[in-house]
This record gives sequence, C-alpha cells and structure tokens, in this order.
Amino acid sequence: MNRLKKLWREGKPAVGAFLSIPSGLSAEAMAHTGVDWLCLDMQHGCLDYSDVVPMLTAISTTAVVPLVRVPWNEPSMIMKVLDAGAYGVIVPMVSNRAEAERAVAACRYPPAGIRSNGPNRAVYYGGADYQKGADGEMLCIAMIETAEGIAKMDEIISTPGLDAVYIGPTDLALSLGLAPVMDNDEPKHVATVNKILETCRKHKVKAAMHTASAKYTQRFIDQGFDMVMLVNDRMAMSNYVKAEVGKLTGWKPGA
Repeated sequence: MNRLKKLWREGKPAVGAFLSIPSGLSAEAMAHTGVDWLCLDMQHGCLDYSDVVPMLTAISTTAVVPLVRVPWNEPSMIMKVLDAGAYGVIVPMVSNRAEAERAVAACRYPPAGIRSNGPNRAVYYGGADYQKGADGEMLCIAMIETAEGIAKMDEIISTPGLDAVYIGPTDLALSLGLAPVMDNDEPKHVATVNKILETCRKHKVKAAMHTASAKYTQRFIDQGFDMVMLVNDRMAMSNYVKAEVGKLTGWKPGA
C-alpha cells in the first residue's frame, strides 16, 4: 500500500525531502527524520541508477514512501525505477497532454499503459501478486514548470491517470521571465502557483510544491497543497554546519 495515497484519502498533507547525495547511509538517515516521503533526485542530484537501488533499499527499512525524480520523461527509466522499488515518479518539464499521457502510460501495466513486466526488487514489498495492485498504487506526478506547460496546465492536469502535479518554482520562475528564486513572492509567480493549485482542485488531482524552508512549507500546507518538500539532504547538511560555525566565537574559518 502506498502510504501517501492513504494520507491523502484521510485529507492529510504529506511533507518530504529530496535526496541528491549518492549514499545508502544518508538515505537511511533521512528516512529516520520523521518525513512522510523521500524523493531520489536523478534529474539534478548526483544519482545514477546504481546509486538509486541501494538508496531505495535503505529507505525500505522505514515506513517512508520512496519516490524518484527521473532525469526526463523517458519510459525505460520510469519503468526501471518502479521495478527497483520506487512507489512513484516525479517527471520533470511536462509541457502538454501528450507528454503527460506518455508518463502515465509508463507507470501502468497493459491494458492501461505500456509498463513492461519485471518488478525485480518491487516484489519484496509488493509480493508475488505485485502486478495485480501496482497500477492503483504507483504515483505518476508531472512537473509543470515550462512556458508551454503553464499555458496548457488544464490539459495536463486533466490527463486520466495523473495522480499529482509538482511545481518546480525556479524553472517556473524562469519560464515567467523572473529570477530563479526558490521561495518566491513575486506576484506573477504567486498567481501562477495559485492557478495551478486551483486547476488541480478542479480536476481532483493532488498538488505538490517544492520549497526551501519550513516557513514556506507551512505556508503551502496552510494553502491546501497535498504534498510539500521541506528540504534536500545537501542543503540540510550545509545549512546546519554553517549555522553551527556561526555560533563560534574566537575562531575564524581557515585561521
């Protein structure tokens, strides 16, 4: 059972984090922080498929839901990470209905889609009859962040089988002619985010948001987003150490 779907059925938001460091140990550590989900970032993180498998294995020692952001809307990679044990994929830069349909099809077995049969590691949590329930549990999440995607958000979000839409705020900002700021208060950016959320609600699709601080995570939870990213592993480590260094007196870095 996909615990994210259970939370959503209960009307609860899901808070998570992104993993960009290729390490089973750091993945396991992040899985013990209390978040609901973790996303292995193959698009912008330093992760290859050979890194993803042991990281998924480490996360499976907990109840945290493992997702993978694939590098591109490419069916073979979507199928491979699902077979490896991901409970869903986040697909970047989906710009129109055809691209959304392509992503959905890769997440579903025939006749609903084109996913090839071979859930190698997934059977360890799904059981021998994994295929029977997989279509209803695997999450297909499309990112709306391009100029075309913004213009065609209604046709994307209304795609049958699409579970959620994930907003990438910096690429969204670039597409709007704005600076690529993560927690963005530019009126044009805010209005676009609000429109995506409203369109998700209209089509009964879950809305997800990427943030860089607890302040903005809370803001989007309060606004009604179903899924919010709180932090990524690299920034969590870096920001914590910088803050601790800043508390020291009588010492300067490199002195």
